[in-house]
Amino acid sequence: MSADPDPVHAIAARLKLEREQRGWSLAELGERSGVSKAMISKIERMEASPTATVLGRLSGAFGLPLSVLLALAERQEQRLSFSAEQPIWTDPETGYTRRAVSPPNALVELLEVVLPPGVRVPYPAAAFAFQQQQIWVLEGKLDFHEGAALHHLGQGDCLMLGPPADCVFFNPTPEATRYLIALTRR
Repeated sequence: MSADPDPVHAIAARLKLEREQRGWSLAELGERSGVSKAMISKIERMEASPTATVLGRLSGAFGLPLSVLLALAERQEQRLSFSAEQPIWTDPETGYTRRAVSPPNALVELLEVVLPPGVRVPYPAAAFAFQQQQIWVLEGKLDFHEGAALHHLGQGDCLMLGPPADCVFFNPTPEATRYLIALTRR
């Protein structure tokens, strides 16, 4: 796959994808962004190149920083994440592993976590700011402390996190627990 020296095609395709993923019409995006429906249509059809101001308005309507929108456009073709190429990080203290499953341009980030037996991993509320997360237990059991609340999760259970709070992931069993985290940026 060779990089396209003219990013207009990638930007146009990304803008259309962002709009369609939200189920918005051209008119709705126009209302949300302050950019005319006709201009958005021309940009998506590559009949016009968007200015920085127009891109700023459109990215704002999508709730994305302009730099993120452009980065997503640049990586448009990276839609497949091969298992063998997915980065895995291992906590040297606990043996906790975190695999980044999603392709780099995904709107929803999927993370596979393996938590060894008896391991407790705390996170401050700030780690959950500006994102929405769900935890889906694939194997084993997970005790998840979310602020003052304690959730006992078993295989197949899925929890959507509430407002940011100090949290602790704990595996109370003698076997490894494997779970998936799905997160989106707010």
